[in-house]
Amino acid sequence: MAIITLTTDFGEKDYFAGATRGAIYSELPDVNIVDISHSVSPFNIPEAAYIIQNAYASFPKGTIHIIGIDAEINPENKHIAIKLDDHYFICANNGIMSMICSEIAPEQIVEINIHNKIQTSFPVLDVFVKVACHIARGGTLDVIGKRISEIKPIKNIVPYVNDDKTQIIGSVIYIDNYGNVVTNIKRNFFETIQKGRDFEISARNYTFKKIYQKYSDLVNFDIPENKRHDEGRKLVVFNSGNFLEIAVYKSNSETVGSASTLLGLGLMDAVSVKFTTKPVIPKGIELPKNVHNIPDFE
Repeated sequence: MAIITLTTDFGEKDYFAGATRGAIYSELPDVNIVDISHSVSPFNIPEAAYIIQNAYASFPKGTIHIIGIDAEINPENKHIAIKLDDHYFICANNGIMSMICSEIAPEQIVEINIHNKIQTSFPVLDVFVKVACHIARGGTLDVIGKRISEIKPIKNIVPYVNDDKTQIIGSVIYIDNYGNVVTNIKRNFFETIQKGRDFEISARNYTFKKIYQKYSDLVNFDIPENKRHDEGRKLVVFNSGNFLEIAVYKSNSETVGSASTLLGLGLMDAVSVKFTTKPVIPKGIELPKNVHNIPDFE
């Protein structure tokens, strides 16, 4: 049985999400529809890209993902269908897929060209549903579009690194339900630049010199619970998607606050990482034999 997921900025107040589900069931009564999220911030492409990248792999191979963000067709915003990692994605060619495609090469990309057969002012309902149901029935992408080789990128998706690789400048791409601040700095990117050096992470007027493996690593469980006062403490982790995240332990915007509110961080705000520079030992100078734990020298 086919699975079709929905990721949109429709919210739950309006009829759009319900109408899209109804249109799918009208064509495929036995399909499974899963709502990943309808709470993406309106027209927020990086936020949608982050959500779909971290959600899709949990679904079985062959799942079809409809992404309804900034989907109105125009000369600069065409519609595409992509087969990638044995999943199918249907969306506007506005950069949403570039985060996934930067790590996994698509197997096939087509620019959807069935619009002359469908009169629509609601392309997710009319076009994306038709394409998803066609794929669910076993149809090929070549029937609904022409092959293309490239998709539109998201600007600033890759963090900036200076020439001597002593600094990364990233940006906030997502703020989760707890107010935790997610950056575009991924673990493997960070570690490739770091090369074991010490670091300092800066966001607004706050600095961090440690990255925890998980949130509760902040807690000293040897101290009695009533004396810890850990709730509301700020920390940095690599989250479940391996993105660098600034968080507040057991955050609550109504009591202890959140990383977003306490640090004053919003979408696209800068977060920087500075690495210690390697000391240079002149050639011909030998280190004493009893010196240990010396970093790599140039």
